[in-house]
Amino acid sequence: MAARTLPVPDGLAGERVDAALAKMLGLSRTRTAELAVAGLVLMDGRTVGKSDRVLPGSWLEVDLQEPQTAPVAPPEPVPGMTIAYEDDDVVVVMKPVGVAAHGSPGWTGPTVVGALSAAGYRISTSGAAERQGIVHRLDVGTSGLMAVAKSELAYTGLKRAFKERTVEKVYHALAQGHPEPTTGTIDAPIGRHPSSDWKFAVTADGKPSVTHYEVLEMLPAASLVEVHLETGRTHQIRVHFSALRHPLVGDLTYGADPKLAQRTGLTRQWLHAMRLAFDHPVTGARVEVTSEYPDDLAHALEVVRGSQV
Repeated sequence: MAARTLPVPDGLAGERVDAALAKMLGLSRTRTAELAVAGLVLMDGRTVGKSDRVLPGSWLEVDLQEPQTAPVAPPEPVPGMTIAYEDDDVVVVMKPVGVAAHGSPGWTGPTVVGALSAAGYRISTSGAAERQGIVHRLDVGTSGLMAVAKSELAYTGLKRAFKERTVEKVYHALAQGHPEPTTGTIDAPIGRHPSSDWKFAVTADGKPSVTHYEVLEMLPAASLVEVHLETGRTHQIRVHFSALRHPLVGDLTYGADPKLAQRTGLTRQWLHAMRLAFDHPVTGARVEVTSEYPDDLAHALEVVRGSQV
């Protein structure tokens, strides 16, 4: 058992436990989070969680034994996941709801990486082992188009394109009420929610986040909105529309009306990655892929269209 005891430097006071330990020990944040979740991190003799804040003048004691992990299930096909575009370097999938982009601590459900592997696709070996080929992600509860790199050259090129914001990512969302103005930009920083670790929020010290939107159709209780992302923060669209007091239909996590969600039959947010366009990382040719609404979103939209105020 290898234990380390370290004083908290003044410059890290107030940081999350997992972030502070990652900087102090030179480990990945995923690894330090696993250690905290496993109860292997003490601050001044008291067990702390990954999202607790380290205090100035305190001491951290870390047991660096390998955390216990569940056996990794073999990759399996994912029903409903289809291929929207493919060549020697890139594959674009239509990700169904309930599927993660890649494996992560605590997630035992299906993944895009696992489904492609099970189908015999060769994926780039760049990136962490569990997320090879992944150049961007969609939430588990969001359906739509996702690009995955098959070659190393494509991985490097696509990662650069997403970082430089040259990839066009277009979503359709069903927002409660009627946003005003009907065309606009939401420029508000997003960070961890101050009291709920699994949520995000508009915060003064968050990362810059920019969302452009245009109302396509006004309905009795909601608006169908086209959204263009300039940045790609976790839950960005959901957080920004919630901050406008127009949460996405079905998004109970961010304040949606549960009665409307029940009436539409939705068990997730009404949000779909509709279009993806980028310059091919190898040939330079423009690639543009579009997707139809999945059945649950199409049904919910028709229900709202037929609603009476």
